[in-house]
Amino acid sequence: MDMQGNTIFIPGGTSGIGLSLALHLKEAGNTVVIGGRRAEVLDQLAAVHGLGTVAIDITDPASVLAARDALLSDYPELNVLIAMAGIMVAEDVTKPGFIEAAERIVNTNILGPLRLVSAFTEHLQSRPQATIITVSSGLAHTPLRITPSYNGSKAFIHLFSESIRLQLAGTRVQVIELCPPGLRTDLMPGQSQVEAFLPLEDYVSETMSLLAENPDATEILVERVKPLRYSEVNGAYEQTIALVNSR
Repeated sequence: MDMQGNTIFIPGGTSGIGLSLALHLKEAGNTVVIGGRRAEVLDQLAAVHGLGTVAIDITDPASVLAARDALLSDYPELNVLIAMAGIMVAEDVTKPGFIEAAERIVNTNILGPLRLVSAFTEHLQSRPQATIITVSSGLAHTPLRITPSYNGSKAFIHLFSESIRLQLAGTRVQVIELCPPGLRTDLMPGQSQVEAFLPLEDYVSETMSLLAENPDATEILVERVKPLRYSEVNGAYEQTIALVNSR
């Protein structure tokens, strides 16, 4: 992936990793459009940062298609999709009510990116050079006890990314997977205060550097996530699970 001259769409770009990536990518010389559900937030970010915006709810198939049509009308040169989506909810599978949270997680974290890839891949194949970026998690490889559906959803994104990369190998579309560690964001209550987690700006800065240094990368792994990503490969799976779940 070239690091400048792209037109990039980031749904879920109004906060957290999405917004930080949007600002860094714009500063690097790209046109960046962010998507979200709240018009007032989109308007504020557009005014303050000069980002393009589009209303989108990735849990609603019709909203995804409408956003796609609006984007391709206004930005026909769009060539990068960052198909990120993530909610993280604690669950207790010993109680039947956990299914409600699990269904919300699947609808957002799995079906959301699937809808985005389905909506944009045909267009991306028509561009001279294009990229799909997905966002999994270190927890796809080393699970956190209290978030089973989140862990599973990110494991799905990992293997889905690996699989569509094989299918798109003969096209102009590159597939890159970002695999973040625990970050100081508001993904879960209190998460932004956990000192053991990596500050968001440190993560995005390191990610931008890795993308620039490895234009043919398939997976972007900052140093902090490698113990989670490779725990089973390195024979440290049980020890790493114990460490992750002791916090």
